Amino acid sequence: MKIYKQKIELQTTTQIEFIDITQKVEAVIESSGIREGQVLVFSQHTTSGIAINHNEAMLIQDFMRTLYRIVPVSDRYSHDLFELNRAVTSDGRSNGHSHCKAILLGASQTVPIEKGKMDLSQKQSIFFVEMDGSRKRDYIVQVIGL
Repeated sequence: MKIYKQKIELQTTTQIEFIDITQKVEAVIESSGIREGQVLVFSQHTTSGIAINHNEAMLIQDFMRTLYRIVPVSDRYSHDLFELNRAVTSDGRSNGHSHCKAILLGASQTVPIEKGKMDLSQKQSIFFVEMDGSRKRDYIVQVIGL
């Protein structure tokens, strides 16, 4: 059993952004030399997530509209009331909504690897989903197998 790990940096540009990272993940798998196993893609940030879905522009607009509808920016979030909790220092962002969006998506996805390739369908892509941009971000790709 072999384990190969790489951290990949990226820069987001908008508050909510779906960034297709499929090719970056494929490159890490190729570098790993692992032919059979699985790949884990993980975000260490509490206001971003990892998702698998179809990379189609109108559908991505639907995803963003749905996230805004389910977790509106204009709602009141206790997290945003920093003055009530002196133990937390604000970075200047009222981002309770971003944390709530992130918990809906989750921080990671795992995909099987067969013959050195991810077992994704033609319609599936892996996305880094920013919900509190623009920011400098990173994610971890860990490949496990033989």
